[in-house]
Amino acid sequence: MRTELNVPSDLKFLSIVENWLLGSLEVELGNHVDWPRQSNRLRLVLVEAYSNVVRHAHKDQPALPVLIRLELQERDIALEIWDHGTGYDVAAYMEPTPELMQEGGYGWLILNRLMDRVEYQLQVDGQNCLKMEASLPESVQTAEAGKAKG
Repeated sequence: MRTELNVPSDLKFLSIVENWLLGSLEVELGNHVDWPRQSNRLRLVLVEAYSNVVRHAHKDQPALPVLIRLELQERDIALEIWDHGTGYDVAAYMEPTPELMQEGGYGWLILNRLMDRVEYQLQVDGQNCLKMEASLPESVQTAEAGKAKG
């Protein structure tokens, strides 16, 4: 399954973005994954990525569109977030140090901890692309049903 959503750079659209992603995945995956756990994980990833585009890449430019692409093959997810900002230098990223009580800089850390693979490409045809991939584990019920049949 492949689908995409074009949405304005405005946090008031965040619930629409969440509902689109989670609804699309739930329809396709059904009870083949531990949906409550995985939906929370994916919601956090999406909120972090989309809100960073709105607040940083497209700052004060709500008319700029954000393109979000979702591809699902069995339980493997690829999620792309495309923006029109100047981009972020991932090489300059320094992991936050909690004892310093810094307020920002946790987004990249969160994305890398929650997803299997995170890649950021600057200026691909005038846009930036954050690509995140993950393989969702089978739900316990689905795995047990498979063992019972075998």
